[in-house]
Amino acid sequence: MEYLSIANGGAFGSLVRFLIGRRIAEKSSMFFPIGTLVINITGAFLLGVVSAIGFNKNMYTLLGAGFLGAYTTFSTFTYEGFNLFQNNDRLNAFVYISFSLILGVFLYAMGFAIVKSI
Repeated sequence: MEYLSIANGGAFGSLVRFLIGRRIAEKSSMFFPIGTLVINITGAFLLGVVSAIGFNKNMYTLLGAGFLGAYTTFSTFTYEGFNLFQNNDRLNAFVYISFSLILGVFLYAMGFAIVKSI
C-alpha cells in the first residue's frame, strides 16, 4: 500500500510540476529559472503545511513523499544552478541558489507555523 501511495502521489506531483513549470516558462522572458524556483519554494511551503497537519502515515506518504517529493525537484535545481555558473552568469546563479535555499526553509517554517496557529 505504501508503494502505491508514493507512486500515485508521485505521478500526480510530477505532472503538476511539469504543467506549472511549462506555464511559467511560457509567461517568463527571464534567463533565470523562475519556474523551478517557484515550484520548489511552494513545495517547501506545502510540505510545511502537510507536516504540521499531522496526517496519518498513509496520507503523509501520499502527499509528502509521493506528491511533494515529485513536485519539487532537487535535480532540476542543481542542473539549472550549475548551468548558470557554466554560462558565467554567476550573479543569477548565486541569487537562484540562495533564494531557493533561504526561501525554501523560510516557507516550510511559515507553512508549518500557519497550520499550528490555527
